[in-house]
Amino acid sequence: MRAGELAAVRGRLEEFASEVFEPLVRRDWLEKGHLYLRGLLLDGRRKSMQPMAERLGVDHQRLQQFMTSSTWPVSDVRARLAWRAVAVVRPQVWVVDDTGFPKDGKASPGVARQYSGTLGKVGNCQIGVSVHAASDTASCPLSWRLFLPAIWDGPQAVARRTACRIPDNEHHRPKWQLALDMLDELDGIGLRPAALVADAGYGANADFRRGLEDRGRAYVLQAKAEMTAHGEEAVPHQPAYSGLGPRPLPRYRTRPVSLRDHVLAAGRGHGRTLTWRKGSKAAMSSHFVLLRVRLAGRRPKPAQDGTIPLSWLIAQWPENEAEPTKYWISNLPADIPAKDLVRLAKARWRIEHDYRELKTALGLDHFEGRSFVGWHRHVTLVTAAHLFLTEQRSSPKAPARA
Repeated sequence: MRAGELAAVRGRLEEFASEVFEPLVRRDWLEKGHLYLRGLLLDGRRKSMQPMAERLGVDHQRLQQFMTSSTWPVSDVRARLAWRAVAVVRPQVWVVDDTGFPKDGKASPGVARQYSGTLGKVGNCQIGVSVHAASDTASCPLSWRLFLPAIWDGPQAVARRTACRIPDNEHHRPKWQLALDMLDELDGIGLRPAALVADAGYGANADFRRGLEDRGRAYVLQAKAEMTAHGEEAVPHQPAYSGLGPRPLPRYRTRPVSLRDHVLAAGRGHGRTLTWRKGSKAAMSSHFVLLRVRLAGRRPKPAQDGTIPLSWLIAQWPENEAEPTKYWISNLPADIPAKDLVRLAKARWRIEHDYRELKTALGLDHFEGRSFVGWHRHVTLVTAAHLFLTEQRSSPKAPARA
């Protein structure tokens, strides 16, 4: 926003900041929170602390102290933002995703040579895992976690961990576990998704799916073609008991086959053309095959009689393609309309829009500090700036938490 545009919404911004920064009980914290938020919203090529301070006409040490060494409660601000975002977005789904933060050196917390979808290759970067609320018209992050690779644990990492002020209880955890941690935190403040979507990096992980099922979460997750499943009609067999040792568990006699093979066996003619949303030029539609299967692989969750529950298999099979190009799996009910299932499967597109605005306009990946808590504070305040802009696009008045 240009300075004049920001001045025109000053009253709304002050009202917004006063509500989301209510946990900042000290006056200087509140003032610096307002400053940082204005700095993120003002136009500028870089949104790191020194360039923002120059545009705001303040000493950058004020912002640096606020972000790295003060003790204001970032989790409380994050909770207020999440409640407000859900009220504004009215999400149909939550989306789990992650994004890369390219870095030049080795001193930033969590930095390592690792694969980043943002870069499309292995590079020197940080990875942030996020949960977003999304509808057809708006979306906004609800929570963030910085991924710590395994090299940030152990004796060899003590000096770097100390320099980055990484808490003793923060260690390497897989990205899927960070996502479950965020869902648990959000559930702890009374927020639960109607359904959750994620890409194949999460959907192909049996531990993540099991974690969602154990928490009673509905999901539509992108899958990999080579994942395996039993057919809908497959039933487990109970081996005879010899009378020695524990009784054998029921098991399926047939070998599971890949999701690709299930769809190819059904054939393209088994599917139908479905539209999932209106695009800028035309309706977004494609051909989909929907089947009921019983997911195999690691950690299936059978019933007491050995039966693996039925899941949806959704395959996108465009015209002129020899086989499907994308796959999803879902534990949503059997009677959900096909068009709704596909619409949910395709809901991740909003998050790419989020990441573009968060990075290009609001400086999500511009933080140059070397503090673990500073990184989380920066992405939380960038989320606040993004939510404020989302509110302005949606409505001049946005509801706060009750």
